[in-house]
Amino acid sequence: MQINWNYAGSSPIKIRTFLKSKGVSRRLLTKVRYQGGSILLNGEEGRKTDKMLQNDRLTLLLPSEKSKKLLVPSYVPLDILYEDRDFLIINKPAGVASIPSSLHPNDSLVNRVWGYYKLKQYQGIIPHIVTRLDRDTSGIVLFGKHRYAHSLLDEQLKSHQVQKYYLAILTGQLRNQHVLINLPISRDPSSIIKRQVDAKGVAASSELRQVQCLKNYSLCRVQLHTGKTHQIRVHCSYLKHPLVGDGLYGGKICMPMQRQALHCEQLIFKHPFLDKVINIKCNLPHDMQTFIQKNN
Repeated sequence: MQINWNYAGSSPIKIRTFLKSKGVSRRLLTKVRYQGGSILLNGEEGRKTDKMLQNDRLTLLLPSEKSKKLLVPSYVPLDILYEDRDFLIINKPAGVASIPSSLHPNDSLVNRVWGYYKLKQYQGIIPHIVTRLDRDTSGIVLFGKHRYAHSLLDEQLKSHQVQKYYLAILTGQLRNQHVLINLPISRDPSSIIKRQVDAKGVAASSELRQVQCLKNYSLCRVQLHTGKTHQIRVHCSYLKHPLVGDGLYGGKICMPMQRQALHCEQLIFKHPFLDKVINIKCNLPHDMQTFIQKNN
């Protein structure tokens, strides 16, 4: 993987300082140095302490990556929403785990992306999942194609620059069409999976806007301002409006919804290499569309 920059500044700058301004960490530079990468200044091998002048060209050659663990490829086809040199964006179906686990070791979304890479004969890259969804939540999942892309988007996530929007079907009808929920979340001590609203928990913020009023239900668009585990599900349950089908948090199965009625439908982020905003949308899956039609 090769990343190029042209230096437009008028004052000399050390390569190390320039790379830091581009979000290249010391850890990544160490990997570049010791694992087969290199830094080229105007096509010649450069050192971190060398200085760049105006119009100089800097090239960062990232080393090939290998999976630390034995990752089994799955060749189930992907629904690809966007792909370029640096990122891959997938529409994850409900019922598929985001990452491998003891329960789902061979057919998580990561396994499927790994299989896709092998079919495409991509060399020297491994799946780097940036955003995750619960197994029974459908919708947009973002992957970085190399560790540098992953690192830059992870920083955007931490600084709340990535916008994520979900569509959720809530039990009951909301009194207010717009609700801002600021309630801290912690683990439920009685469960290894469940979370709960807890004054001593970690701050969590969700913003709900009612899109459509259904018979005994509400279709809402939810924006996450933080990204805690089960955040939307916990917040809605606390408001006495659990998601349809979310048995863990008090929602009831109502055919055809046999899982929590939650779908990540939009993702907006600044592409760090193309210097433009990427805005991806993803239509509701069939089960949620059918439920809405049935209860309209």
